[in-house]
Amino acid sequence: MNKLDMISKDSIDSNIKNIAELFPNVIREENGEKKIDFEALKLELGDSNCLNTKEKFELNWPGKKEAILNANSTINKTLRPIISKSLDYNQTGNVYIEGDNLDALKLLQESYLNKIKIIYIDPPYNTGNDFIYDDSYEKNIDEELIESGQIDENGFRLISNNQSNGRFHSDWLSMMYSRLKLARNLLSDDGVIYISIDERENSNLRKICDEIFGEANFNSEIIWKNKFGSGALTAGFIGVHEYVLCYSKKQLQNITRTLSQEERDNYNKNKDEKFESRGGYVTQPLAVSTFDDRPSLVYPIEYDGQEIWPNKQWVWSKDRMMKAIANNEVVFNKQSDGTYKIRSKKYLIDEDGRERRGKPTTFFTDVYTQNGTNDIRELFGEVIFDYTKPVDFIKYFLGLEINNKLGKNDIILDFFSGSATTAQAVMSLNSEDNGNRKYILVQLPEECKENSKAYKMGFKTICDIGEERIRRAGKLIKEKTGKDIDYGFRVFKIDSSNMKDVYYKPSDIGQMNLMEYLSNIKEDRTAEDLLAQVILDLGLTLDLKVEEKKILNNKVLYVDGNSLVACFDDSIDIKIIDEICKCNPIKAVFKDVSFKTDKDKINLEERIKKLSPDTEVSII
Repeated sequence: MNKLDMISKDSIDSNIKNIAELFPNVIREENGEKKIDFEALKLELGDSNCLNTKEKFELNWPGKKEAILNANSTINKTLRPIISKSLDYNQTGNVYIEGDNLDALKLLQESYLNKIKIIYIDPPYNTGNDFIYDDSYEKNIDEELIESGQIDENGFRLISNNQSNGRFHSDWLSMMYSRLKLARNLLSDDGVIYISIDERENSNLRKICDEIFGEANFNSEIIWKNKFGSGALTAGFIGVHEYVLCYSKKQLQNITRTLSQEERDNYNKNKDEKFESRGGYVTQPLAVSTFDDRPSLVYPIEYDGQEIWPNKQWVWSKDRMMKAIANNEVVFNKQSDGTYKIRSKKYLIDEDGRERRGKPTTFFTDVYTQNGTNDIRELFGEVIFDYTKPVDFIKYFLGLEINNKLGKNDIILDFFSGSATTAQAVMSLNSEDNGNRKYILVQLPEECKENSKAYKMGFKTICDIGEERIRRAGKLIKEKTGKDIDYGFRVFKIDSSNMKDVYYKPSDIGQMNLMEYLSNIKEDRTAEDLLAQVILDLGLTLDLKVEEKKILNNKVLYVDGNSLVACFDDSIDIKIIDEICKCNPIKAVFKDVSFKTDKDKINLEERIKKLSPDTEVSII
């Protein structure tokens, strides 16, 4: 019977194990812990001058090492479901997390490792007026930190990053580095991340992304013309653009976009039978005189009783040319002198019924910040959230086809979700192409100012705005399209672990307070709370369907059919095991204190082994 860790993934331990597999001789034991001998590792990697300190090209700033350590450190926290705030909780595959995104990324490491196809984030731009996350202190809530303004009464870590601050750039870079480092782990092998940014930190962000994702995995720096321009007085140029940096987990082979309506219309200029059904137009000449000589591209074509030769050579091989002619993809234009000029046809719809796609460019226009303002106004009647990205802007990037795959079942992550534009973009895109994309949003529940329109409309935090936007956007999309897609979302909040300190530090508990710890689970936690933490600990995803059954007066929770079966009642009737084993669960989890004696636990385990031998049994 296994004992679950109930703690976030230990990245350092995982890294040490990976290195040990490759170079076991660089592992040392210190005080019972495995450590890496870095000098030995350097020698293994061929650094004969490992004892000499060498200068190297890299971006450094005060706090960089702490940011790396912060990303790798574990936390005793969990996600607690808030069913009352959720919509269609038991059926939806979408997730909304209230809390610090650094904690959220750590909690998601086990369940979503290599599973996220697209990450889009719109982090604070470091304008000198932004609030950023302060990760530079111990995360204990005490009166001194609250009074000094470093955290609020809920323990959220926000600081105003003014330009007068001597660590103006350093604080922002440290915040971003640890989060991007964790985010990369979540990307699938063909996954991409899009990061919106302006000119203030663009160059620094490029450098840390080159380090985290690798320079070879930089795909593009897209310029977004986000404003029309204005007559505002300025000492310099009027800024009318921002940037989107695109990096991938591994080098991309191809990336394409849907065609605009204007581009589609170009395919309908010719009206022969095939063009009528598939759309198309005449394009490039197939005979060229500018390429290097390639004898294999010099051959005659038989047409209308004569041989047609290129003036130098064809652009296609003979096999491809013959296939194109057979498929009516070649146009023969007879000239006045009796010779022929040959061009290719390009169809809108290919032979497999797929619409042709175009290549995205590094310049994006026609969608402006004003469109984002209009999106908010359409839903709320008021502009209750400033500087929100337009839905069509995010939807454009979500709709790009990566490596010839249009991922209609992708998971999209946004861990600076703001007003939840990404959720609306996902639902809108799903309604257009019948996709089943799922999103995970993370947002710190920053309080709305009391004099703001949002507060006067009843929204106390940014999370309240985001969650209500998802509800209203889903309702609007359904009214407009009538599509039966997933409009729901599960709300979770980041909280302290469900387990008491005795679970993690039994040596700190004295004999006098043993009676307080008859149960190692906090008294205010529900079965649903425990299930969420177990799901994360076991590496299952948060979107799986949960079904509750009553078996012999015990509450039993079934996750994704038989993927996980759990019972967290204080007293368990051993007879329920016969019923549970009927579905041959892959994993079964129970509370340690549900059993009065070790004998009861042994009996349970033996019973499961007999009835469902492949089931893995664990306790918390």
